[in-house]
Amino acid sequence: MAFGKRDDQPNPSHPEPAPAPPRPAVASTPAPTSSEPPRRADRATIGPSIFIKGDLSGEEDLVIEGRVEGKVDLKQNNVTIGKNGRVKADVFGRVVTIEGEVDGNVFAREQAILRQSGAIRGNITAPRVVLEDGSRFKGSIDMEPPKESGVSVSPVAAVRTVEPREPVRQPELPREPVRPEAAGVKASA
Repeated sequence: MAFGKRDDQPNPSHPEPAPAPPRPAVASTPAPTSSEPPRRADRATIGPSIFIKGDLSGEEDLVIEGRVEGKVDLKQNNVTIGKNGRVKADVFGRVVTIEGEVDGNVFAREQAILRQSGAIRGNITAPRVVLEDGSRFKGSIDMEPPKESGVSVSPVAAVRTVEPREPVRQPELPREPVRPEAAGVKASA
C-alpha cells in the first residue's frame, strides 16, 4: 500500500465502467437420452401437410411428419416417423424410430424403436428391437443378424455346421437268412 491508501476504495477521479447488459441465454440442444440414437445435424423433414406417393431415397437422416406411400430407402441413415406421420411403405434405415403409423415392413440395420404413440402393421427385421409399453404392433419380428458377403460367421453358427471328426457308425444287426417264401417266391423242391 502506497501512502496508506486502500485498493478496494473507489477512486473518484477514475469512475468504474458500467457493467455490460446481460446477454440473452442461448438455447442449447439437450443431450440425447440413452434410449435415443444420436442425431446428426443433416436431416430432412417431410412436414405434416406433405403427401408423397413414390419411392424416397437419400443420404441424410429423415423425419416424416406427413404421409408417404411407396418405399422409404435410407439404409445408411436414421428414419423417424413422427407422431403425425402416416406411412404405407416398406421402411429401410440404419435406426428406424416410429412414433406415428406404419403400414408396411420395417428393416433396420442397427435398431428399430416403436414408441408408445406408434403403431406398425407389418414385420420388423432388426438386430435390436424396442417396443415401448402402449405401442401397437401386428406382425412378426426377425432379429437374426443380416447375412452379407464377407461377414464372419458367429461362433454359434460355426458350431452348428461343424461335421464330427469321425463318422458315427451304426451297430450291425445280425442278419436272418432270407427265405424265398417270405419274399413272395414259391420254393420248389
